[in-house]
Amino acid sequence: MTPLAEKTVREITQQEPSSVRVFESVGIDYCCGGKRTLRDACLHANVPEERVLALLANLETAQQEEAGDWLTAPFADLTAHIVSRHHDFVRREGPRLTALAEKVEGRHGKAHPELATIRDLFAALTQELYIHMLKEEQVLFPYLNSMDAAVRAGKPAPPAFFGTVRNPIRHMLADHDDAGDLLRQMSDLSGRYQAPADACQSCQAFYHGLAEFEEDLHQHVHLENNILFPRALQMESTSAS
Repeated sequence: MTPLAEKTVREITQQEPSSVRVFESVGIDYCCGGKRTLRDACLHANVPEERVLALLANLETAQQEEAGDWLTAPFADLTAHIVSRHHDFVRREGPRLTALAEKVEGRHGKAHPELATIRDLFAALTQELYIHMLKEEQVLFPYLNSMDAAVRAGKPAPPAFFGTVRNPIRHMLADHDDAGDLLRQMSDLSGRYQAPADACQSCQAFYHGLAEFEEDLHQHVHLENNILFPRALQMESTSAS
């Protein structure tokens, strides 16, 4: 088996598309410079080979969901997981994919006009998510955490300025529906994120990034729609009776 350092950058990105994030973070050219071996690419970018190998080795574990029984875990643990795993993912990947969208549309936009629409849809999606996440982190999650802590301590739930948790949850669910619609439009336009046959490595990385973004958002929405929000509604109902 060929050692990873002796494989070309292009081979590595083809075998593990997520590796492009590592290469971007350390300044390795995976597009025009994709024919270099990883060792040569590290030398060319003046970055330690050991560092890049370590970052690549950590990819799989970094992408795995943390273990946890979210059906019974304290809300503080679940909301912290949502923020660290999913909100941080959006804040990290949103700007990266936005920059790639501009680059790819500039290079392939004339031959593939759908790229401009996908770029605009992704911009709308990330803008909506940034606002959505702030509302959760500053308003909804802190209240849910305090309600859960009070109930676990045998105390009544604290009063909420929004009346009932049904009100903010209803808005969060509507935001999720809007995000899902934007994802469906991007998926349809891109043929389920399949890069064109004439696409460069940057374009392939962009489409793969969109697929990962969709997968992460699906996990994010699942934790809220199917676990956190129903538990919160049930807790409020039970504590009020």
